[in-house]
Amino acid sequence: MLTERQLLILQVIIDDFILTAQPVGSRSISKKEAVTFSSATIRNEMADLEEMGFLEKTHSSSGRVPSEKGYRFYVDHLLSPLRLSNKETETIRDAFKDRMMEFERVVQKSAGILSDLTNYTSIILGPEVFETKLKQLQIVPLNEQSAIAILVTNTGHVEHRAFNAPVDMHPAQLEKMVNILNDRLRGVPLVQLHEKLQTEIRYLVREHMDEQAFMYLQAALMDEHPAKLYIGGKTNILMQPEFKDLEKVRSLYAIIERENEMADLLRSGDQGLHVRIGHENPFDAMQNCSLITASYTLGNEQVGTIALLGPTRMEYNRVISLLNVLSKHMTETFKGWY
Repeated sequence: MLTERQLLILQVIIDDFILTAQPVGSRSISKKEAVTFSSATIRNEMADLEEMGFLEKTHSSSGRVPSEKGYRFYVDHLLSPLRLSNKETETIRDAFKDRMMEFERVVQKSAGILSDLTNYTSIILGPEVFETKLKQLQIVPLNEQSAIAILVTNTGHVEHRAFNAPVDMHPAQLEKMVNILNDRLRGVPLVQLHEKLQTEIRYLVREHMDEQAFMYLQAALMDEHPAKLYIGGKTNILMQPEFKDLEKVRSLYAIIERENEMADLLRSGDQGLHVRIGHENPFDAMQNCSLITASYTLGNEQVGTIALLGPTRMEYNRVISLLNVLSKHMTETFKGWY
């Protein structure tokens, strides 16, 4: 159990290191208004905190830096909620003002805003693909040889998929075929479209288009659905002093690009807010990072995740406040849409 004096010194060291990225010494701590004890006492307490594993000593300085254990204690026991500025709150609120904007655009905009406000990398995971259902299908001819299938899901996501169209297909035939597809596919999970096309509506659709055109349409509707990640501020990592090693940055970028693995990480665990620090992350490339996630919902079923990735020297109290506010706005806004 840490004493009140040790708690204060630990908090001062972590707060200073988060701001400066420089080891914190006893002289710097003694200048704080809240600290009323001598430098000698501070040094003794720092030595005890190091021995308990909350602090680490660098080779280049007599100051200390927080360890992962220190950060974990800080997040779990010392953090106090940070009130966001009016400007920050208004910036987040503005992202949701345009109710005509589709889901994907809102999420992309949110990812950009979050990365701009924090200078970290934001990652937003769209709702679970296995729960995403087709709401409406449109087919728009481009020319005599091609058309676009427009899929609108129950989450507001819109996809455009090109396919080859029969040359001699009459607009009335096209309209009838679209009506059949909407009638039979509305409410069907995207991952089940293949089964539906191969079975109960295969012959109905083929009555209105030739075999080759049906195969092209089937390929368009059967497109792979990887996990959908929206990333903002990927290059912000380069601004952090911890990531001057280009090889370290390459490894981290490689992890971010592996969308399915990142999606599995973001969706793991219960809903709510979670903080993973350093080696609590499963990938070697992320062991100098902290990943803070918060869930949001669309209606009663759809669940997505907002995350911020940065150094373990992350501004935890501000980031947690931003994620809480953003996830609340996303949940409330999308509840009204769906």
